Amino acid sequence: MSDRLRTATLAVTVLGLGVAVYLTYAHYAGIDPACGISHGCSKVQASDWATFAGIPVAVLGLIGYVSILAVLLLVPGDTGLLAAVGLAWVGFGFSMYLTYVEIAEIDAICQWCVASAVCMTLLAALTTTRFLRAPSQETTA
Repeated sequence: MSDRLRTATLAVTVLGLGVAVYLTYAHYAGIDPACGISHGCSKVQASDWATFAGIPVAVLGLIGYVSILAVLLLVPGDTGLLAAVGLAWVGFGFSMYLTYVEIAEIDAICQWCVASAVCMTLLAALTTTRFLRAPSQETTA
């Protein structure tokens, strides 16, 4: 089970990283993210909420996913896993806040943002499960 959880954790992290890379590229290239017919991504990306403390939210996501991947791969044992748990829960909380903002303030849904929020939700669950199941048996990744 631990190998499957590790593989799932890494896969979800890489998937979330891919979403964050795409949104960061779209931001700096000045293009609207591919969003289908809803155009919610364009509305979200053009909103005042697209930056936080002057930093594009997509870049914050990129930093978050890279940080989680780094601690999973480079910091051994329980320390790395606990750091990943903490980072994933911070990312989850921030994602839930941003999802609320999309619905309540911007009145638009960005499918890419939702995909990232789903990835962070899964990462919070997966890293926590891994930590609680076998904290003394984990090494890296």
